[in-house]
Amino acid sequence: MSTPVDVTAVFTPLDGEFFRVKLALDIAIEQVVQEPGCIRYEITDAQEDRIVLTEQWESTELLEQHMRGPALQDLGESLSALLAKPADVERSDQAV
Repeated sequence: MSTPVDVTAVFTPLDGEFFRVKLALDIAIEQVVQEPGCIRYEITDAQEDRIVLTEQWESTELLEQHMRGPALQDLGESLSALLAKPADVERSDQAV
């Protein structure tokens, strides 16, 4: 039996791009929650300088599948010119 994987991703919008970043995340959420293994995928904190996305996946394998999928690829393209820095992502299956 697999252990669920928790993921927290923090996005830092460029000045003035908060609403565009949030919109891109909202669109991705609608797609991702339909993916196999997705238990939770939602914005849990949204402020002008950061947006926190909290995820939970049934297994590492299903999370890896999501990471190669079209929804995440589309999100990456949408956010490429809107973020001050790459998203800070922490995974429970890759604890330090």
